[in-house]
Amino acid sequence: MLAARPESPLLGGFMATTVFTIANQKGGVGKTTTAVNLAAALAEKKIHTLLIDLDPQASATSAVGIEKVAGRSLYGPLRGEGTAFEMITPTAYEHLALIPSEEDLAAAEIELAQTENYLMKLRGVLEAIRASNGYRVIIIDCPPALGMLSMNSLAAADWLLITLQCEYMALEGLGQILRNVDRLKNAHVNDGLQLGGIVMTMFDSRTNLAKQVVDEVKQHLPDKIFATVIPRTVRLSEAPSFGQPIFAYDPHGPGAAAYRALAKEVIARFGLA
Repeated sequence: MLAARPESPLLGGFMATTVFTIANQKGGVGKTTTAVNLAAALAEKKIHTLLIDLDPQASATSAVGIEKVAGRSLYGPLRGEGTAFEMITPTAYEHLALIPSEEDLAAAEIELAQTENYLMKLRGVLEAIRASNGYRVIIIDCPPALGMLSMNSLAAADWLLITLQCEYMALEGLGQILRNVDRLKNAHVNDGLQLGGIVMTMFDSRTNLAKQVVDEVKQHLPDKIFATVIPRTVRLSEAPSFGQPIFAYDPHGPGAAAYRALAKEVIARFGLA
């Protein structure tokens, strides 16, 4: 069960909910790994966190040990059937809850485009959860494409976090994501959306290329890149297949240390404490 809400001078004694979406139109760049382990790291710091799996592949769902169950995703609420509250599922980890995904969510990519205000559906679905102030942080894991679900996630978020693999080709997609953010803002779909930061993932210290990619991002977006770099480790790759965040699977390894450091940066940068 969720513990008592954190008190703050904000909102009559309760902290406002901050919504992060973690996106990249390219797959295999550590997006889901970051969504799951950042959420778990914040929960480890006793920050009430809700992880939303918006990817029909349901990788984040399985990575925290939850089985896919028909009718438990946001597919129904996005269609006006049921509420997001009804889909919240407890996990084995204190302070961490999940809204799972399922294969049916893939149909939303097509169906959303046929509805009025199609970019605002997720934002509307999450309004009640945000208003409840029951969670300090909501983290949305997007599909590896800038389709309807990802665009809805951007429209619903306060901050965009981008994961970039430490390989040269990963840089090509960065401009595309940032252009989509500008389009949403220019269309007044989400005027408040900001790039919160760039997480460099799968860093291999043995290669010059990885270091060059990090240096190039630092040169172009020095105030956005996080100081913490996520290493490429076998344990981080294995953990999802065991249905565990890295803190349960390999709590003392370099992957866990990196995500704890990233969480510390996120808490400081966005005033989550």
